Amino acid sequence: MASSGKKKTTMAKLTRESKLRERRLDKQARKDARKHAPAAQPDEPGDMLNATNGEGATLGAAQPALEAVAEG
Repeated sequence: MASSGKKKTTMAKLTRESKLRERRLDKQARKDARKHAPAAQPDEPGDMLNATNGEGATLGAAQPALEAVAEG
C-alpha cells in the first residue's frame, strides 16, 4: 500500500503556523531593538542621598540628626 502524494495539511494549520512565525519574528525584532538601544544609565548611587522628593525637601532631611552620646 503506497501512500498518496496528496498534501494533508489543512489551511487552518498553515494559517496558525504562519501567524506563529510572524509572532516569533516580531518578538525577535523587539528583542534586537532592546539590545541595540542605548541603555538608560542609572544615577550614581550617592545621588540618592541628595535627591529630592518633588516638594523641594531632600529625602535625607526626614531623618533626625544623630546626637553624640557621652559615656559617663
